[in-house]
Amino acid sequence: MSEIIAKQTTEANNSQNIKNPSLSWMIGFLFVVSFLGLFSVVPLRKIMIIDFKLIYPSGTATAHLINSFHTPRGAKLAKKQVRALGKFFSFSFLWGFFQWFFTSGDGCGFVNFPTFGLKAYDNRFYFDFSATYVGVGMICPYLINVSLLIGAILSWGIMWPLIWNRKGDWFSAEYKSSSLHSLQGYRVFIAIAMILGDGLYNFIKVLGRTMYGLYNQFQEKKAKLVLPVDNHSTSPSNTPALSYDDQIRTRLFLKDQIPTWIAITGYLTIAAISTATLPHIFPPLKWYYIIVIYIFAPALAFCNAYGCGLTDWSLASTYGKLAIFVIGAWAGASHGGVLAGLAACGVMMNIVSTASDLTQDFKTGYMTLASPRSMFISQIIGTAMGCVISPCVFWLLYKAFHDIGIEGSKYPAPYASVYRNMAILGVEGVSALPKNCLTLCYVFFIGAVAINGIRDAVGKKWSRFIPLPMAMAIPFYIGGYFTIDMCVGSLILFVWEKIDKAKADAFGPAVASGLICGDGIWTLPSSILALLGVNPPICMKFLSGKANARVDAFLAG
Repeated sequence: MSEIIAKQTTEANNSQNIKNPSLSWMIGFLFVVSFLGLFSVVPLRKIMIIDFKLIYPSGTATAHLINSFHTPRGAKLAKKQVRALGKFFSFSFLWGFFQWFFTSGDGCGFVNFPTFGLKAYDNRFYFDFSATYVGVGMICPYLINVSLLIGAILSWGIMWPLIWNRKGDWFSAEYKSSSLHSLQGYRVFIAIAMILGDGLYNFIKVLGRTMYGLYNQFQEKKAKLVLPVDNHSTSPSNTPALSYDDQIRTRLFLKDQIPTWIAITGYLTIAAISTATLPHIFPPLKWYYIIVIYIFAPALAFCNAYGCGLTDWSLASTYGKLAIFVIGAWAGASHGGVLAGLAACGVMMNIVSTASDLTQDFKTGYMTLASPRSMFISQIIGTAMGCVISPCVFWLLYKAFHDIGIEGSKYPAPYASVYRNMAILGVEGVSALPKNCLTLCYVFFIGAVAINGIRDAVGKKWSRFIPLPMAMAIPFYIGGYFTIDMCVGSLILFVWEKIDKAKADAFGPAVASGLICGDGIWTLPSSILALLGVNPPICMKFLSGKANARVDAFLAG
């Protein structure tokens, strides 16, 4: 069936005279879609940073690093914090450098260490020695890390093994677990269902509170009501007192406003230009598909920015997959549904990705007392530079390596094949999903909404013991390995607080920031080494006893 649809799609695409890709077309495409996410999330920045007090671990770590460079001289504590940050920055960088020597090949290195055994490793339960996520775990609240662990256990520890045992009944045994017709279909769509359930619940809640505030403002015209979202029901006695630093940050963050009308006007203007332009670049992507995408994009951008604020994971690719399936199924195979779905995926990923990036930067600006307006303008400039630089880099690789994207070549671009296969599955429709997948999606969507409702109903005293659906959903798709790292970070901080709480409070953020930044900086020299063709000298793999005996016998023979 997939081969027939792929053939029909190819013929449809060819019949519409779709032009070969060019550098100018790629740059034009990015310019008309990359700025929408920035304008869509600007009106929600106060809700994300101040009302919800989302963590944004990477943004927070960056802020601590920046603040450490601008600490007034003579402050003993500040000097010690900078020294601690520098020590763990160096350790993290050198640890990344050390690990690089053992990664010569797929499945090599400490990142594939089967900490809890090979069976657990096959189910993505292992500690991958990532300094970044240990640091993130130290910054994230305990509830986030516990929610991630519960999600990992529920999915990879219980659900996926049970569903895999149903192969031959729920789905064909011929498919690999990575196929969307098989176990991967459950992973992707159940995760999407939970994320949408949690994100849309919070989006509607925020919208409802905002409308309620507007209603109060019109009812009490003489009263000078400020319209923060939480003002409608929170009395001063129930509001936790802000520290002096947070009061200064909040005042500055709210002082330099970005007018909402600018955000709305900017979004509508770019959306109109994009709607008129994109069908000329991708003829199967009709203008009415684009309008539907832009209607729902702000809600999805909110969901992604909210989830990123909790866990530091941007799930732009997940929302892109959702666009592939919806638009691909809508267009159909006979009208270039594969290309329409892939183009819609690119549009959606650009919107939700830039939205989460901007809110990360707003968090950094909040922590460093930077002007939100300056952060927004800087993000626009950076996005514009990326619209030119990224296609140029791709074009250089595309021209230098003529076999790029071909399986078995030096640069096979495996995700290109994965997304194309997703688009082919999308045009087949819901009927192509494995058995009971849609039912489970309904269950987990309703479950995410119900859990959020219970959290709001029981109040802050008991809600801190109820896991967050958004955090639980992320390991459903990705796996449990990064949750182990984050829980190790939480455990380190927990023990540290038990031993010396004052010292943990003072130095915990600095240590976590050093771990995150050092590991992140190492990616630059490692990328340069890869581009220069310098390969690590050693491949360290972990095999079972039987597999090792077979390897020894083969080498001996």
